[in-house]
Amino acid sequence: MNDAIPRIAPKWLKHDRQVLNFSAFFQEPVVEDPNENYRIRKCTIYYYLEDDTIHIMESRVQNSGIPQGVFLKRHLVPKDGSIENYTWRDLAVGIDISFYTRVFHITDADEFTRSFYANEGITLAAPEELPYDPFVHTRAMVNMKQNPPDMAEHKNYIEVMLKGGRPNGNLKSFLDNDRKVLSFAVLWQDTSYDGGDKYYRLNYFLSDNTVEVKEIIRPNNGQYPFSMLLKRQKLAKQPVLTHYPGLNLKTVDYYMPADIKCGEHMMIWGRNCLVYDVDDFTREWYRRNHNIEQRAVQLPKPAPEVFYQGVPPETGYGTPEDSMASVINLRPKQPKYDMKKMFKQDMHILRFNARLVSTEPDDESRTFIVSFYCGDDTIQVYEVCDKNSGRIGGRFMERKRQTNPVSGTYYSEKDFLVGRTVHLVGFKFMLMSADEYTEKYMQDNSDVFPEASIRNIIAKIKAPAAGYPSL
Repeated sequence: MNDAIPRIAPKWLKHDRQVLNFSAFFQEPVVEDPNENYRIRKCTIYYYLEDDTIHIMESRVQNSGIPQGVFLKRHLVPKDGSIENYTWRDLAVGIDISFYTRVFHITDADEFTRSFYANEGITLAAPEELPYDPFVHTRAMVNMKQNPPDMAEHKNYIEVMLKGGRPNGNLKSFLDNDRKVLSFAVLWQDTSYDGGDKYYRLNYFLSDNTVEVKEIIRPNNGQYPFSMLLKRQKLAKQPVLTHYPGLNLKTVDYYMPADIKCGEHMMIWGRNCLVYDVDDFTREWYRRNHNIEQRAVQLPKPAPEVFYQGVPPETGYGTPEDSMASVINLRPKQPKYDMKKMFKQDMHILRFNARLVSTEPDDESRTFIVSFYCGDDTIQVYEVCDKNSGRIGGRFMERKRQTNPVSGTYYSEKDFLVGRTVHLVGFKFMLMSADEYTEKYMQDNSDVFPEASIRNIIAKIKAPAAGYPSL
């Protein structure tokens, strides 16, 4: 028997993340107010099936003056006058239920809740409409009587005459347009040396007619990121540049919403910028308030940006592969070697007698031995000096791999033939002859050294006599 999976799943596993959702309201009495007697407050009751807890949320109404949000924290709610807790069987549409002497009337349930009750054999009642609040109109009339529209100018005049504060002209604009921002996509074609197309986001705040311009930062563009092109301020169409801004007597014309349109240019402190798109809120705001249809401008497709990162020069420590490994990885890895070739060809060494190709007369008599190691393609050069020649013989070049300046790759064994010239550490060496072992190795590997193949040599000798008849 498999005891790992229980035959009857526990409640916390069977009903994990399953919540019943009920719409409800309660009636709150209002005392000592001649304008209204009660209020209707909407709530949502959440019942968690996994642990039978209840959570009540009240819908937030802006500027209601009532603390709203979490009305009842999630916990097991006991029944009034009893030690038992509420279960899902105690909830239904159209009933009154009391939580801590607060009576809620359930009006509706969501689709999942109805399907859950139907699965249990219980059919919930039809949804009910919220009751009419007769005092909603009364509250609006009271607010209008306290602040009648026709008495606004007269109230301001009376306040000034009574030595009161002057009216705040920007207060109405702030209250009407707070958190309303027009957003535009802006393009500035910078024609400087390291410029190019630069994209910005222009935000116009309707509450105080200020503008801010933010840069759209693209990763790995090679430019220093400036988060703001223009901090929030009023944007002048033609800014007045003066050393004493407070003493400026010229009138400044600032940008207003009607002056910013898609497809038109605008000056942002000397930068001629193109407005090419807006967001959905801005497009709807212009259509509703100015009867202007803001249509996006199709920009030409930019050329693909190819960022070239040059390879730094060699450090001089180790081989070029070691330097490249430090470029590719933060922690360099040891270059991999051809171990198969090393074990197979390590015993083969090609030796050549060479002379130095130089314009100096003294270099004509110098003799060198160039050794090529087939196991790892390294080269070593020795200089042979006679006694009392005035030169110190011995090792002329350390054993290492050398690059062919013609092909750009490392020298290989097929590049070493008698009569060829090789470039090693800035010197030119002409290979004059080879030892017997090297000649025998070339004959055995005619596929690598076709010049040493007996068959190719005989065919080359026969080629001039092919046009003459044989006797």
